[in-house]
Amino acid sequence: MMHMTLYWGTQVTVLFSSWKTDSWPSYALTLLACFLFSVFYQNMEERRLRVKTLASTAAEPSSPAAATPLLFKFGRGRSRWGNPCRIAESVLFGVNSAIGYLLMLAIMSFNGGVLVAIVLGLSVGYYLFRSGGREEVVVEVENSCACS
Repeated sequence: MMHMTLYWGTQVTVLFSSWKTDSWPSYALTLLACFLFSVFYQNMEERRLRVKTLASTAAEPSSPAAATPLLFKFGRGRSRWGNPCRIAESVLFGVNSAIGYLLMLAIMSFNGGVLVAIVLGLSVGYYLFRSGGREEVVVEVENSCACS
């Protein structure tokens, strides 16, 4: 039976019809899996942001003339499509999107324990991987016009 409101109980179906719990040990393992999957999501998000930072620092032009689009020569250097950092960033974005949607669908089982396990996992993962210990990213805006 699919619940349409938040409920607390050990009988839950998560993501697949074959992933059902019917006892405390199976329910506890399910909550642990949801918790670890959430922590892993935050870890992968940190890796994606790190690759994105590396890609943006590697792509910075060395001179102002190189930043001008009209002076771009097609035969020189790597194109934006062949940049390995951008490819890695795109793959990590896809993996993170899939994990995020799976976590959302797990929460949509409407089980209170699954909800709490995922929120705690996201919080612990954020604390471990994405908070503190790193310089803050400063965004410099050259033109404050929103249309440019």
